[in-house]
Amino acid sequence: MKPTAYALLGPTASGKSRLALELAARLPLEIVSVDSAQVYRGLDIGTAKPSAAERRRVRHHLIDLLDPTESYSAGRFRADAIAAVEDILARGRIPLLAGGTMLYYRALAAGLDALPQADPQLRAEIERDAAQRGWPALHAELAAVDAKSAARIMPGDAQRIQRALEVWRLTGKPLSEQQSGRAPALSFTLRSFAVVPQDRAVLHRRIAERFDAMLEAGLVDEVKALRKRYALNADLPSMRAVGYRQVWEHLEGACDLAELREKGIAATRQLAKRQITWLRSFSELERVAAEDVEGLARAIGG
Repeated sequence: MKPTAYALLGPTASGKSRLALELAARLPLEIVSVDSAQVYRGLDIGTAKPSAAERRRVRHHLIDLLDPTESYSAGRFRADAIAAVEDILARGRIPLLAGGTMLYYRALAAGLDALPQADPQLRAEIERDAAQRGWPALHAELAAVDAKSAARIMPGDAQRIQRALEVWRLTGKPLSEQQSGRAPALSFTLRSFAVVPQDRAVLHRRIAERFDAMLEAGLVDEVKALRKRYALNADLPSMRAVGYRQVWEHLEGACDLAELREKGIAATRQLAKRQITWLRSFSELERVAAEDVEGLARAIGG
């Protein structure tokens, strides 16, 4: 019988990270981050990265892997996550994958197809086109060549529209035809849970409160320091992360602090909406309440 690893997913500000830490206080858990921004060193405040004290208390994996000038991918995440889970299991502890980057979770749970590598020049071309015409126009373009992918992607989901168009332009074949959905050959069973807030107004309030707390904690100064330390630009994945993109625009003079706050909260709400859409597409997830620590601890700990 295969050993079991667990996943705890949820939109930003849903309480999943706090729940994961509370579980670790009750069970011999180690947390594997499923977060595409926490992999970058120095991106601490805007990613709600666990504090040094929390990381001393509970071992975390896949955090601070790269400098913010580098790129990470779903394929690399899958390999890194499998290695981390197998290491945790080998030491007799319980792996808990926790986070909100749904593409990474899908890569782990459903596998990856042999798609072409990202093409920086083509991506820049698509972004310039989007700047002129808007992402909904590019979504309409995608629908004309890959209706199945367009049906799954929201008109404002820039990252996924860009990737689908990139694959089409590189290969001449729709992304949907190149995704087989084959099950992965994992060495462990994956049992997955999701925190899906029922009251959207409450989630929106938490998002606003959390973004305000990030600003108060020094998010703008964090990005200033990163810009001094590294050769960054606005097109890097690290600086395209929600919150960091808006601070970058502020530092470039495109918006004042009030507009930064407004744009950051709006972008975070859009992110949460996309995350919830992803969660609803994963039929294997078991829904849990963020407050039900004891119930989830029983489900994981037996």
